[in-house]
Amino acid sequence: MVPGSSLTAAAPPLLPPGHHHHDREGPALAAAAEGALRQAGEQWTPMRAAVFSALAGFDRPASAYDVTDAVSVAQGRRVAANSVYRILDLFVASNVAMRVESANAYIANAHPGCRHDCVFLVCDDCGKAVHLDDDGLGGRLRDQAAARGFLADKPIIELRGRCADCRAAADAGVTTGGDADG
Repeated sequence: MVPGSSLTAAAPPLLPPGHHHHDREGPALAAAAEGALRQAGEQWTPMRAAVFSALAGFDRPASAYDVTDAVSVAQGRRVAANSVYRILDLFVASNVAMRVESANAYIANAHPGCRHDCVFLVCDDCGKAVHLDDDGLGGRLRDQAAARGFLADKPIIELRGRCADCRAAADAGVTTGGDADG
């Protein structure tokens, strides 16, 4: 739950059906994240830029400690984990990052200017997570909740299983070497 939200708060605006966007990476992703954070009324500080850069550098969901370690290495000094946690929470609240609840980890949002309900496909072998935007499924869940008098802030849907690469490696008798614990 976003700090300051309540059960009476409106759900985030969802984009109309047929809305299309392109996932960004590298400098374009950092620029989009900066724009989204500024749009939310927040500053893009050097520390926030460093945390975002570290988070975007992971190929799977990263824990706050993973991000802290990466920022510490990049800056050549120890960074406090509680500072990174606060920044990650701000990123999630501003749609710059997404939290994979079951992994207690975060991923950079590849399209931070768009708000969608997200379904995560999380591989139990290698730990990678892919997200699918599915406003229809989220809308149906909100409708079911509302029918029971419950106002849902944000559906969080995660499917755990094995990705195509890990299934192919298992079929070939190869160990992926991944660790889903992050």
